Amino acid sequence: MACETRKILVTGALGQIGSELTIALRKKYGNENVVISDMRSKVTDELLAGHFEVADVCNQSVLRKVVREHDIDTVYHLAAILSATGERDPHLCWRVNMEGLRNTLEVARDEELYRVFCPSSIAAFGPDTPRDDTPQETVLRPSTMYGVTKVCGELLGDYYFSKFGVDIRGVRYPGIISYKTPPGGGTTDYAVAIYYEAIKSRRYECFVSKDTVLPMMYMPDAIKATLDLMEAPLESLKHHSDFNLAAMSFSAGELAAEIKKHVPEFEVVYKPDFRQKIADSWPRSIDDSAARNEWGWKPEYDLATMTKDMLEKLKERHEAGEL
Repeated sequence: MACETRKILVTGALGQIGSELTIALRKKYGNENVVISDMRSKVTDELLAGHFEVADVCNQSVLRKVVREHDIDTVYHLAAILSATGERDPHLCWRVNMEGLRNTLEVARDEELYRVFCPSSIAAFGPDTPRDDTPQETVLRPSTMYGVTKVCGELLGDYYFSKFGVDIRGVRYPGIISYKTPPGGGTTDYAVAIYYEAIKSRRYECFVSKDTVLPMMYMPDAIKATLDLMEAPLESLKHHSDFNLAAMSFSAGELAAEIKKHVPEFEVVYKPDFRQKIADSWPRSIDDSAARNEWGWKPEYDLATMTKDMLEKLKERHEAGEL
């Protein structure tokens, strides 16, 4: 991020990625330079270290007011309804994901903001997309409303860049795994919940089949990728809103087996539900060569190193009475 950046706004800051991205941004740029917003008002002590606004991204005037009052020039727009939740209420998913993004881009254009980040997802792909080494440029025909909004978001971001010069950037996040925030309504939630239950109950009922393979990423790598992309010089980028992003791919069974190396008594039963069909429409592995070539992306964690760290951190939290 260039030195002219004065103030950062993180929308959806109380979500899985937002809560940890906020901490990283404040560490890097100072508490006073990072404002966070969310529809929810229950904020953890850790996030209360800086400015917090209750704000609905679907209300453009409220969003514009926050930007002006805090002299914002960079936005990390993370407010969204995720895949599984979106299938239960597709109207809400469309409204929050599309109106929220359009409002953010309109404010960015009108206020001449420096840079905007809005993530896409592997949900942008669909049953017709090649599932192995999914290429950067490929078929985007998702089967969920969440996926539909992500494809539309990528196109809208590129439109605002080409027509209005809004410097918007985004990555197609794989499943994100974190020890700090619980699952938030996504299809890849099993890969987070399984670690929590390994520590808490030594048993987990998995909602996808044992042989389901999906791309995953540890939260520290997701934060690193986000910051690295936002700091990349504009002239090095050929893509903008839709970078494929990868770290590791594994099956639900492989994940359970890795956990059992550390928790031998851990048991998993597999009872696929409606989320299995969603998972089956997504890639098994991702070709992220565009991100590697254009802004030097490289992950630091694999399944073994992630699992060791996750279990250590969750054990500490469990013993502290936080789980």
